[in-house]
Amino acid sequence: MRPRTPSPYALLLALLLPVASLLLGAPAASAADNGTWGVFPTPPPGAAMTERAYFFHQGAAGSTLSDSVTIVNSSDKELTFQVFAADAVNTPVGGAFALLPVETLPKDVGAWIALPPGTAHTVTVPPKGRKDVPFTVKVPEDAAPGDHVGGIVALNTAVEGIRQDGKVQVGVKRSVGARLYLRVPGPVAAGLSVEDVRVSRDAPLLPWVRRASAKVSYTLVNRGNVVVEPRVTLSAEGLFGRRVLDRPARDLKLTLLPGRRIELTEAWPDAPQSDRVRVRVEAGASAYPDLRSRAGTDFLAVPWPALGAALLLAATALAARALRRRRGLRPERGSPPA
Repeated sequence: MRPRTPSPYALLLALLLPVASLLLGAPAASAADNGTWGVFPTPPPGAAMTERAYFFHQGAAGSTLSDSVTIVNSSDKELTFQVFAADAVNTPVGGAFALLPVETLPKDVGAWIALPPGTAHTVTVPPKGRKDVPFTVKVPEDAAPGDHVGGIVALNTAVEGIRQDGKVQVGVKRSVGARLYLRVPGPVAAGLSVEDVRVSRDAPLLPWVRRASAKVSYTLVNRGNVVVEPRVTLSAEGLFGRRVLDRPARDLKLTLLPGRRIELTEAWPDAPQSDRVRVRVEAGASAYPDLRSRAGTDFLAVPWPALGAALLLAATALAARALRRRRGLRPERGSPPA
């Protein structure tokens, strides 16, 4: 088990900094190489370090798999890392792939990975050197069929900077991780749904003084048990079926993990200023041609300030006309009755 308590160095640093407390946090692991160090699946002898982009394994429930991760130090100084396994998530907004930080105990494949006991503390890699760390994955007997995604992360034990977070100074550590995809054989099903489509508009006070813009937001949910790489089509129709937006299917270049829900937003730079519009979002995945989901929303594009001003002017004109007619019908003073 890896430690979850602050190191003595962290406590000493907390005493030296003139703040209430020091939080030694690390952001979710980034890509496999940050230019200073990298984390890769150990390549075969003689192969390039990038021979394997990620870990890909298949293991039945109850089986045990073995592999190795390599930490490469590209810097000119010795670096020490805490190496740990983590579960993967999609960020709720934008859907970016992330490996959870060391403070978060894994519950899925990250909990199935066992590293050598010594790496729970530190692994030191010499300058311009590398360190191979073997590990095993023990798939539980009750593991659910489908894809389980996590990774192996190397967290630099050195504090690389300080940032201000309100009244607290936060020590920043960097981490880098290599993804691990594990499929447990059994019934698998791809599931993808589009939900909660909505439109927010930014229109000028006076119509057609400048272009109106809008943002189309929607939610994608992976309701299956395998990862999907979504493709999205965005369209909109105005009155009488007139097409006012037509964006063909395109890959979002993200991996949506099973059970994850993400919110995406797309800019619409030349939105209608006066129309009744029906917006539709359709999602699918290239690997699953029969996977389709559609959702949409309607909105009324009306220049309300200009319309309100026009109505006010019209009401004023009608009131003035009525007043003139009333004055015209009123008899003048001193005139004899007819």
